[in-house]
Amino acid sequence: MLNFLARRIAQIVPTLFFVSVLIFSLQQLLPGDPALVMAGEERDPAVIEQIRQQYRLDQPIPVQYVYWLKGVLSGNFGESLRNKMPVRELIAQKLPVTLQLGSMAFLFAFLIGVPAGIVSAVKKGTAWDYGASLFALWGLSTPNFWLGILMIFLFSIELGWLPASGYVPLTENWRASLAATIMPAFVLGNAISAILMRHTRSAMLQVLESDYVRTARAKGLSERSVILKHAMRNALTPIITLGALELGTLLSGAVLTEQIFSIPGFGKLIVDAVFNRDYAVVQGVVLVTATVYITLNLVADVAYILVNPRLRG
Repeated sequence: MLNFLARRIAQIVPTLFFVSVLIFSLQQLLPGDPALVMAGEERDPAVIEQIRQQYRLDQPIPVQYVYWLKGVLSGNFGESLRNKMPVRELIAQKLPVTLQLGSMAFLFAFLIGVPAGIVSAVKKGTAWDYGASLFALWGLSTPNFWLGILMIFLFSIELGWLPASGYVPLTENWRASLAATIMPAFVLGNAISAILMRHTRSAMLQVLESDYVRTARAKGLSERSVILKHAMRNALTPIITLGALELGTLLSGAVLTEQIFSIPGFGKLIVDAVFNRDYAVVQGVVLVTATVYITLNLVADVAYILVNPRLRG
């Protein structure tokens, strides 16, 4: 296990380096000049030149990258051109919001999608199977913005059970925080639960037709034991892969859902940064998002080994 982790971590370092080069290079393709944005409406040539020197915008791109990478390695992602705040502080403010929302959404997706997929596979060809497939079709076909507006109308306006928008940190009031995020979390988890259901059903159907499952049944094991201890454990590999990717997507921010429910998360932060040509924020958020994806892939690889001992070696 330790050797495997060492090999994977050794692969992560050059991957992150390549990602950092790609992020910095593609960022240069964004239209607009950050010096002109910071100079304001007057755009005094002397002020513009001073800004270029202060932020090293007058240096060649490779030199700018080296300075930026040195700052990143020391925890300094630069300063927001719009808010005049360190990017690190902006990320620290928005990341907990997205972590809470994404974790709740993934919990909804997992608790709904995986059991529905198992039931659909075990009850293949029955009303349970058709019902689960109909649910998956609903989840995949329903736009998040439409479902969000519908839930606001029903639970906030008509019933008055939940707040229509806004966000309250968990540290301030956990009940109000959960009330504010439960609807957007369900909206985000709805489509992902449908995807998890379809993949779980497909993996379970394949495993249930394998020889070792037939052998387990022939030995007289209960159907519950066959499904949960034998079939489910071997069907988890594709589910873990998909789950890691979808969780990474959630943690990278959900723009439309955050806009509808006025959630100040990663999605809104990066959209505002792109429109405002706030390059430092774009670079910092994308780099953190890429790091989250890579880390989740590492966690998924470790989970493979824990779930399936045959992969150890």
